[in-house]
Amino acid sequence: MSFLPTDEQRAFARSLDAMLCASDTPAAVRAWAGGDPGPGRALWGRLAEAGVWALAVPEAYDGVGPLPVELAHAFVELGRHAVPGPVVETVATAVLLGELARLGEPGPAKRLLPGLASGEWTATLAIAGPESERHPVPYALDADRADAVLVVRGEELWRAHGHGPVEVSADPARRLARPAPGGELLAEGTAVAVAAGHARRLATLATAAQSLGVGRALLDRTVAYARQRTQFGTPIGAFQAVKHRLADTLLALEFAGPLVFGAAVTSAEGDVAAAKVAAGEAGYAAARTALQIHGAVGYTEELDLSLWLRKARPLRDAWGDPAACRAAVLGACS
Repeated sequence: MSFLPTDEQRAFARSLDAMLCASDTPAAVRAWAGGDPGPGRALWGRLAEAGVWALAVPEAYDGVGPLPVELAHAFVELGRHAVPGPVVETVATAVLLGELARLGEPGPAKRLLPGLASGEWTATLAIAGPESERHPVPYALDADRADAVLVVRGEELWRAHGHGPVEVSADPARRLARPAPGGELLAEGTAVAVAAGHARRLATLATAAQSLGVGRALLDRTVAYARQRTQFGTPIGAFQAVKHRLADTLLALEFAGPLVFGAAVTSAEGDVAAAKVAAGEAGYAAARTALQIHGAVGYTEELDLSLWLRKARPLRDAWGDPAACRAAVLGACS
């Protein structure tokens, strides 16, 4: 089994990188966190034109997917450029609705998937887990900004018509809220639970790829800083302790990469969980390395580095924290 990207996949990733480099994503992130979704929505439209959202939508509903490997490459770039918004949740919603249609429930797919593929709609998704007895409605990302807020509870799929108070996570651009109970019942039955399992795995994989991209961006910026920052007349990157810290960070990211793309190939639950652990921990380690090597300047909000620093920890825990993912890996091996 080969995890190496094809020429087309490399070209796709390069085109996304070039487009995002020209889009001033730091400004869009700051605007999103500050209450202005305009630049973020404009960026969303450009990603739609590049075909990102269509990768998760079946061909019958104006998409080209689902293509998990291409989605993994796309989300590495989204993480590398700190793209704001419910990007993971939108593609997870597309997979959920596409799987429901395949299982004989095409109604919600007909209503929502074409708009998701074209970028006209954004969506967020909350799937109730074992803790749902305490919190019947889990948190949803950017519920106040999404055009469609979907909630899976057991064997029921609801479209919420509102949300509770918005809470800000460690990353100000990640706005969390609990969708309002009830709403419109879109589907029910065992097909909902099966489709939700597919959506959860895709969300976990996309978050792992996003974490990998965040970690790579942090490492690149830290290496550049270590080359230009001098101490005692010498670039700090020449010091052995700094070299070792950067090398450890690089090794963790290089180890996580094949796991992410291997999981995209197999889509097996254990592989996806292992990729999420490796990429999430590597991205978080890259953030800690970046903060330490940048010193006090790393704490300043004015520095673009802070936009990536604040993403690493929430992404590590989103859609499966390390403990839950390790348990899934052990469960898949038993």
